[in-house]
Amino acid sequence: MRGFLICIEGIDASGKTTQASLLALKLKALGLDVVLSTEPTDGPIGKLIKKLLRGRERLPPVVEAVLFALDRFWHVEKLIKPALEAGKVVVLDRYYYSSLAYQGSSGLDMAWLRRLNAFAPRPDLAIYLDVRPEVALARIGSPRTVLERLPIQRAVREAYRSLARSGELVLVDAERAIEQVARDVLRIALAKLRERGLLRP
Repeated sequence: MRGFLICIEGIDASGKTTQASLLALKLKALGLDVVLSTEPTDGPIGKLIKKLLRGRERLPPVVEAVLFALDRFWHVEKLIKPALEAGKVVVLDRYYYSSLAYQGSSGLDMAWLRRLNAFAPRPDLAIYLDVRPEVALARIGSPRTVLERLPIQRAVREAYRSLARSGELVLVDAERAIEQVARDVLRIALAKLRERGLLRP
């Protein structure tokens, strides 16, 4: 039986890592076999991406898009696909919607970005944590990467909100307390898992 793929998306410092980790812990406590992972990965391309993002200048968006897609292909082949084939629940901190939001908001064609990432299995559930960029960046203080700049994050947020309006992402207000956000994320995930028969009603 194919497993279940969940991704948590959002702008930088929106709480993705925290919420993905909390969700994975809750699902494990319910007896599900859960794999938690993140993008960029710790694979060879992922490590390069992290290094480049800490540089002084942003790469051309098309270069970013190709690098992220290469890292994602490695991720799918090494972890995501085998875990799904084994019937596991995979929880991801970022997935291909990040490419649509970040590189799409930088002027790249959305249709091209989708074709570039066509190899990636479609998530069973994609949650978008919505936070105003001013709030998110205040959480981290000084920028850690070239992408953590207000104009970039504003454009990325609008791209994410557009994807949410189209129904591809489920929007969750992430400006609230961590516990409140976690309850909503868990509630949404449990409903989808029950629909698939992976949990009792």
